[in-house]
Amino acid sequence: MLSKAPLLDPEASPVTGNWYKPPVAITWQWQLKRAIENGGINEIKEINEINEINTSYPVQLYDIDLFNSSPSLINTLKASGKKVICYFSAGTYENYREDKDKFKPEELGNTLIDWPEERWLDIRSQNVAEIMISRLNLALLKGCDGVEPDNVNVYANNSGFDLSARDQLAFNKFIANEAHKRGLSVALKNNLEQIPELIDFFDFSINERCHELNECDSLTHFIINGKPVLNAEYLQSYIDSPAARQALCDTSKGAQFSTLILSRDLDDSQRFSCF
Repeated sequence: MLSKAPLLDPEASPVTGNWYKPPVAITWQWQLKRAIENGGINEIKEINEINEINTSYPVQLYDIDLFNSSPSLINTLKASGKKVICYFSAGTYENYREDKDKFKPEELGNTLIDWPEERWLDIRSQNVAEIMISRLNLALLKGCDGVEPDNVNVYANNSGFDLSARDQLAFNKFIANEAHKRGLSVALKNNLEQIPELIDFFDFSINERCHELNECDSLTHFIINGKPVLNAEYLQSYIDSPAARQALCDTSKGAQFSTLILSRDLDDSQRFSCF
């Protein structure tokens, strides 16, 4: 029988307190992996060493992987005046993470279409909630200023579980409140449909492809509330065409978004900045 987490309350109120709150139009870099050349072929590998992150960008904030980033890397970035956001997947099981054995078989749902090493999680589970608390504790221990919990729209996908929008709201509010209890800033990753209900719980948005998908209007809730939108676009046309790139950046600047054009692998192999 599923053990539901008592902290998962869709009617929860936001936690109050002091933590890092990034400003609108902040500059940033997003790198979760690295590209290496192996016999003339580029391979994408997980990041394990400080020199595998390009720390040279003159930006205010870095978004890097929680598990594969060392405290020394985080401290180096912070010593240079940058804030550090640490990425982890909150809504999926990844078969290569160090805490993968903590998940129970019944909590693992369908495989993600584009990510065969990941499976959707039953976000109603007490055990899943406790694992996420452990990850937030790890972020605090490593010195992260905030977190990027990914895949927080399980209910809207073919997860293999009968999840409702209220289940997702309860989980997302729980993640945000637990982050804030630890003095960590927290991003709402995508999940545009639930922004109106979650805007008071999250400090900023991290969005992928809102320009490509014509979804950016939904994100103006963040800007209106004095919270930044960190946007990444991946279309090849933005990379190949200076005119397309300039049009994108003009629109982005008009909306006060912080837009990067990146490789989809987030490996620093391709980067254009609109700021």
